[in-house]
Amino acid sequence: MSTQPFQPPSSLLLLTELGRGIFNFGTYLATLPLIHFTARGDGHPVLVLPGFLTTDSTTAPLRYFLDWRNYKAEPWQLGRNLLSYDDLEKRLEEMILRLVEKHGRKISIVGWSAGGVFARAMAHKLPDHIRQVITLGSPFRGIEGKSNVEFMVEWITGKDISELEQVVLERASLIPPVPTTAIYTRLDGIVHWQACLDAEENAQNENVEVFASHVGLGFDPMTLLCVADRLAQPEGAWTRFKDSTVGKLFYTYPWHS
Repeated sequence: MSTQPFQPPSSLLLLTELGRGIFNFGTYLATLPLIHFTARGDGHPVLVLPGFLTTDSTTAPLRYFLDWRNYKAEPWQLGRNLLSYDDLEKRLEEMILRLVEKHGRKISIVGWSAGGVFARAMAHKLPDHIRQVITLGSPFRGIEGKSNVEFMVEWITGKDISELEQVVLERASLIPPVPTTAIYTRLDGIVHWQACLDAEENAQNENVEVFASHVGLGFDPMTLLCVADRLAQPEGAWTRFKDSTVGKLFYTYPWHS
């Protein structure tokens, strides 16, 4: 786990998170006809995990997009994410095994914020059942001293941040043994962007930068283009992300190397 003393995001980024998130959702609605031309999937199941304090309702736009692109988008159906990984670990494991049995193939997992931390942890535990993992602004390298929500996490969960890190980040901070894409944004007002990417990259992991707010990552068009590109790769033939022709109609992707 990284011990680099990242500073929390600036107060300006935090205060503008909601407004920028609304803007991201507006661009999602405006560009849906255009992102229709993104790569279609092969119908494999994709489990979508929500962020801290949120439920499946916040991932509905993302799951709608994935269904539209020919995936079997699955909600986590475990209520509000309160970071209680100890309590959820067994249920997540059972859910993944059930989905694999139901669809007869490996699943991919897309995790938003804390959901991505859980996704990486499960990838270490069930690598033979998980096709790939995509995280969206997930601080898997730690949130202690690196976020603007540390006090809220401790108040709601009743646990010290360092205690929470020992539970899940000890596993999630390691590069998973499955193809993994860490999507992050330097405009993140909730957690430090450097906590959301791997310090090193190997043959099956990568960091991809987008321009979005933390709360808008689940429906930002640039992010969705990247997610669609990653999920569309044939199983067992994972390659690094390259900007698609459709993506260039909207943005130029900067990616960490």
